[in-house]
Amino acid sequence: MLVIIGLALLWYGLAPTAGALFKRYKWFKFRGRVNELRLRPIMDNRAYWRQETSNEADPCVFRFIGDFEAVTDDQILWVRSADLLVPVFLKNAETYLLPMQRGEGAPEASDPGEEAPEKIRPERISAIADGARVFVGGRLTQRDGRWGFVSAKESPLTVIFYDGPDHSLATKAIWAGRQQGEYFNPVTPYALIIGAVCLLSIAAFYLPRPAFRPAVIMSIIATFLPLFPLVPPGLLFTVAYRRLTRKSRILRAYSDLAKLPLRHFAEENAATAYGDLAAPLSGKRVLPDGQPYGFVRSARLPPEAQEGKIPVLIPEITELKAGENWYTFGAIRPSELLPFRPRDPFATFGVLPGNPRELSRRFTAKAYALEAVAWLMLMSGIALNLFFLGMILPVLV
Repeated sequence: MLVIIGLALLWYGLAPTAGALFKRYKWFKFRGRVNELRLRPIMDNRAYWRQETSNEADPCVFRFIGDFEAVTDDQILWVRSADLLVPVFLKNAETYLLPMQRGEGAPEASDPGEEAPEKIRPERISAIADGARVFVGGRLTQRDGRWGFVSAKESPLTVIFYDGPDHSLATKAIWAGRQQGEYFNPVTPYALIIGAVCLLSIAAFYLPRPAFRPAVIMSIIATFLPLFPLVPPGLLFTVAYRRLTRKSRILRAYSDLAKLPLRHFAEENAATAYGDLAAPLSGKRVLPDGQPYGFVRSARLPPEAQEGKIPVLIPEITELKAGENWYTFGAIRPSELLPFRPRDPFATFGVLPGNPRELSRRFTAKAYALEAVAWLMLMSGIALNLFFLGMILPVLV
């Protein structure tokens, strides 16, 4: 009996869970890498030629946006901006295709991860239509007589193909890079097959021995354990589980969006990527291109946001509690009452319903609570089906 329970837990529980954790970690790294590259200098014509004519041996990390020009057989991608053509060496690069999205601010898709970025191989890039937008982030290094982007172990090259306006790229990447359906991952099919084969083999081995009939029955029941959440009456609990996990995933994505402006306020010696979360959010910062960046607090949603001139980063919240304020982030200058869109397309521009640090904490706490309730619902559904099976099985046998 213990062997049967152990096999079921291993192949139906631990193995898919390990795959789910790896999947979550992969997208966590993707979101972190995009966030880290947001503050890197933008590669333009002046920066490129300054790097090419300098005597500095150490390569610098840049970000670059342009149009897809061509890809060669030796895995070199050529990306063209308004005044610059740069080679991108795709060997060991992380290359993604971002799902389509219209508009700006919070993506229109109601469920993050529904269309996650697709990781593509270099040989598939040639099928992408000419003129597609490309984001490149990584080291600019001299190779084959000219400077180009090269992937390194300590600084992996990130290449993202996308459509739509450049200023919505960071928001789309952070939103879409939130995994969905973690239990069903590349490891799951193999784990389920191996688990079923092992359990059925035990049942077949003990089937000719009447004394081991309980072990045979238990092995057969354990074989179909992954189907229990899909069978009534436990199916109702599974539906509730899916809805709760979906809501939890949206709250986690909202937490990511709320933290987007904090990246610009992080100190160099901060313990986290978003600075000291206990410190008050104040002052202004300077973007990599030298433009001042900051925020304005207001008790009411700015009319420009209501008119669609300023994107609302979390449109689900339209009213605030007493004492809370709307925070509008963007480039600032003394002559403007409200922040405006920065030149840097990766600088966050939009309105948040409250202090981003408190907002992120709130969304994260709610997400954890909903996820705990969701798993409790799923386990309750499985237990209910096992209870009914225990009542019906003696009658059938």
